[in-house]
Amino acid sequence: MTYAIQAEGLTKRFKETPALAGVDLAARTGSVLGLLGPNGAGKTTAVRVFATLIRPDGGRAFVAGHDVVRDPGRVRAAIGLTGQYAAVDENLTGTENLLMIGRLLGMPRREAKARAAELLERFQLSDAAGRAAKTFSGGMRRRLDLAASLVGRPQILFLDEPTTGLDPHSRGEVWDMLRGLVSEGVTALLTTQYLEEADKLAHDVVVIDKGRVIAEGTPDELKSAVGGQVLQLRPVHAADLSAVHAMVVETAGEETQSEGELITVPVKDPAVMPAIVRRLDSAGIAVSELALRRSSLDEVFLALTGHRAEEPKEAEEGESPEDAGFERVGSTS
Repeated sequence: MTYAIQAEGLTKRFKETPALAGVDLAARTGSVLGLLGPNGAGKTTAVRVFATLIRPDGGRAFVAGHDVVRDPGRVRAAIGLTGQYAAVDENLTGTENLLMIGRLLGMPRREAKARAAELLERFQLSDAAGRAAKTFSGGMRRRLDLAASLVGRPQILFLDEPTTGLDPHSRGEVWDMLRGLVSEGVTALLTTQYLEEADKLAHDVVVIDKGRVIAEGTPDELKSAVGGQVLQLRPVHAADLSAVHAMVVETAGEETQSEGELITVPVKDPAVMPAIVRRLDSAGIAVSELALRRSSLDEVFLALTGHRAEEPKEAEEGESPEDAGFERVGSTS
């Protein structure tokens, strides 16, 4: 099997803080690898190592078959990078932003201009090509930023929380564009705090915590191995909530949770649901909602790490605040 991205025993420390503690991972060519973990788990540090922005302390990392330490120039020529925050120049127009990137990558002006026009059309920005980026909406800026990372026709994309702060519609647009790129053979490593995003986009998922890989597999494999199924029920009358909650705890276990009037419990035994139905019927308690479904990736994340995914923060543990953003990476470096 061909891997576009590989890490073997990758380590990195920031003073006394271990950001990566022996990470092994691999992304298949032409696929999306979702890299998930709590804040400070080491996700951004791993991306920075792969993008040659920092050197690992130990282990090896390969991108497009090139060692990130021994051959960083070839790595940079093969990749595009989009960080958590749009890195476009707000005072330049959409065309000027892309043209500047093309010229920095050594393209002749005519070629750079043609590539800019091609990308603006692809990312549905042609109508705004002559406007300053500061007039763009958040979704438009993110699309322009993604377009900028593609000027050099990279084989591999590193996307570090690329849809942070976007509304659902804009997020969906970015998802569609990423799917299109991958269908053309591009490989992407995606870090995200939106686990629905990983569920919809990632072919494989690696979960890291405290700098170590704690789980890996396809989203479905992780759900099956860790999450099982989830039972949800909601009593018709709020007054019955405490009684129903106690009933579910007795039948299904202490992992039962209540959010408002919705009671949720992970189950691995399919006999639990009919048992609860019988108890509800015997007690004369009516429910307005009763469903057994597969676990979500968010629930798998909770089972693996002990808490749900948190909102993004600017820097991982051990990194300075400016490490959370990225300079543009290309073949000129």
